Amino acid sequence: MDEDVMAQDALSKLLASRDWLMADGATGTNLFNMGLSSGEPPEFWNTDKPDNIRTLYRNAVNAGSDIFLTNTFGGNASRLKLHGAQGRVRELNRVGAALGREIADASGRVVVVAGSVGPTGEIFEPMGTLTHAAAVEMFHEQAEGLKEGGADVLWVETISAPEEYAAAAEAAALAGMPWCGTMSFDTAGRTMMGTTSAAMAEMVEKLANPPIAFGANCGVGASDLMRTVLGFAATGTARPLIAKGNAGIPKYHDGHIHYDGTPELMGEYAVLARNAGVRIIGGCCGTMPEHLAAMRKALETTPKGPLPSPEEITAKLGAFSSASDGTGDTSNDPKRERRNRRG
Repeated sequence: MDEDVMAQDALSKLLASRDWLMADGATGTNLFNMGLSSGEPPEFWNTDKPDNIRTLYRNAVNAGSDIFLTNTFGGNASRLKLHGAQGRVRELNRVGAALGREIADASGRVVVVAGSVGPTGEIFEPMGTLTHAAAVEMFHEQAEGLKEGGADVLWVETISAPEEYAAAAEAAALAGMPWCGTMSFDTAGRTMMGTTSAAMAEMVEKLANPPIAFGANCGVGASDLMRTVLGFAATGTARPLIAKGNAGIPKYHDGHIHYDGTPELMGEYAVLARNAGVRIIGGCCGTMPEHLAAMRKALETTPKGPLPSPEEITAKLGAFSSASDGTGDTSNDPKRERRNRRG
C-alpha cells in the first residue's frame, strides 16, 4: 500500500495521538444475549435486525471504545456457504460496515470502524485443500464489501495458520485498505497450527504488506493472553501491539456457556496489558459493555506501572493453563501440554 495512504488512515492518526486505545468486547456473546440462536449466522442480522447491530456498536462506543469491530467475523464465502449465502458476501459486509459508520459518525468523537475478518474455516494445502490464491480471493471479496460500507481498517482476527494471515495481508493490499491482524493462541502458548508469539512477531515483519498493529485475541483466558503479549514484547518489536482477551474462562452453567471474568478482573487485565506496552486493548468472548466500562475507568485512573511479571499476572488474573508459553519448546518436549483444540 502507498505510504501516504497508510499515514492518513484513521487508526494510525489515533495511535499517533494517544498512548493506548480501547477496542470493543464480544460480538457473539452480546448478540446471543439479544436472542441470536446457536448456529444462526450473526451476519444475517446486519440486514434482518439492523437495530440490534446498531445497539451492539453503540454499547461499545458508550462504554468507552475507541475502536469497534463490525459484525462480519464469518462474512467470507467459505463460512457463508454453510448457510447457502456465499453470494451475499459483498452485501452483508457492506451493510455491517455501513451500520458501524453510522454509529461512529454520530458519536461526537473519533471512533474507528474496524471491519472484522475471521478465518475461512478451511485448512491450507498440503494438509487441506485451500490454496493461497483461493484464500486471497475470499478475503479480498470481503474486504471490498467492508471498504464500500465505510470501514476505516480491516481487522483480521482469530487466525491460527501463518499462511492464512499472509493471504489476508495480500487481500488488504489488493483492496487498498490498512489492516491489523491477531492470531489466537490456545494450545500451550501456540496457535492451533503451532505458531508461537515469537514466531508470529518474526512472521509479521517479513510480510510485503505488514499490519499497522498485531497481537493476540481470544484463546484461553486473560492470564494466558497476557503471557503471549509478554512474548511479543520480548522480541523488541516496534509495531503497536493488540490484546483482546476473553473475560475469564468459559464455564458451562444452566445450559449455557458463561465466562467467569468480572468487570474488576478485566480492569486489572487492561492495566496489565497497557503496562506490558500494548497500545490497543479490548476484550473477546464474554466481554460485555460493563466489562468495557470497567476497563476504560481502570486505564484512565491507574498510573502506568512497570512491565508485569508472570507472577503478577497470575496473582491478579489467575493461573496459566499450561507450564510453558510455547516459545523455546520443541514439539516433543514432555512439559508441553496440549489443550483440546475445540477449546
